[in-house]
Amino acid sequence: MPNAILRNVLRALPFVLGTASIAATTTTANADNAQSEYRFVVVPKVVHPWFDQLNEGAQEAAREIQRLTGAEVTVQYTAPQSASVAEQNQILERAIATRPDAIITDLLDPTGNRTVVREALDQEIPVSVIDDKGIEDMHLPVVGSDYCTQAKVAAERLVELLDQKGNVAIMMGVPTASNHAQRAECSQAVFDSYPDIEVVATGVDNDSISTAQNQAAAIMQSHPDLDGWVPSNAAGPIGIGQAVKEAGKVGQVKIVGIDDLNQTLDLIQEGVIDSTSALRPRMMGYWFIISAWQRANGAEVPEYIDTGHVFIDQNNVEEYL
Repeated sequence: MPNAILRNVLRALPFVLGTASIAATTTTANADNAQSEYRFVVVPKVVHPWFDQLNEGAQEAAREIQRLTGAEVTVQYTAPQSASVAEQNQILERAIATRPDAIITDLLDPTGNRTVVREALDQEIPVSVIDDKGIEDMHLPVVGSDYCTQAKVAAERLVELLDQKGNVAIMMGVPTASNHAQRAECSQAVFDSYPDIEVVATGVDNDSISTAQNQAAAIMQSHPDLDGWVPSNAAGPIGIGQAVKEAGKVGQVKIVGIDDLNQTLDLIQEGVIDSTSALRPRMMGYWFIISAWQRANGAEVPEYIDTGHVFIDQNNVEEYL
């Protein structure tokens, strides 16, 4: 993320370097009470390369704030080992007990996570979410993108590759995760609009590449006439691609991916995956920390920051890399 972007943010707030005071349009923090250190906790869905990219962006923002303000900024990143709501809630509860300046999380289940998020808010710990919905009635600030549009871009691309006819499958991520579920629903809606496209199977990979590979292999064995795949999460295209390679069906079974993990981009370069509709996790992580830092200093922040997405195929993958 270019340093100039943060400088522009600071100028817009405006910022006084000598005292680290921050002002928003309607709220001004007292310079004498400005913090000399900040600690933000990031709790993603699960250990995963996509969230590693988000963490990289968050750490970059922390370094930049520290360089420009002199304040010590710590981003504590703790990921559940599995996509378990109970484990994620335990991590969130431990974070609440340490009284951080903010918590940033990607909720595995808005219903299952609701109580612990309410606990944080009751203790006046700001919570932001990596989602386009968050939790109803809590009005949590969101950094994300339009997941439905992202999924529709991928699904429409698959329909185009298949000349609007064929058997396709959808790979779910974590079914209770609203962004994964929304992608699957929006992909299904695209396929439903084409009479000669039939969704013959749906797999569930719980954001695991190995599970996606096993699920894809089993589904292709059960449906040897399968023509194409679209996933609902970042692990999906990698696992599907590996299964298609093992089955010797590269080019025969079309794959359109989600997100931009390096393995996905490698598979695009190999011709195993046609393309991917990708979010920008590093940018998300960056703006999460900038937003949390602003809130910690009394500034009002947007309830929703859309970092957009990008379409990547063999025509632009080298440039993207």
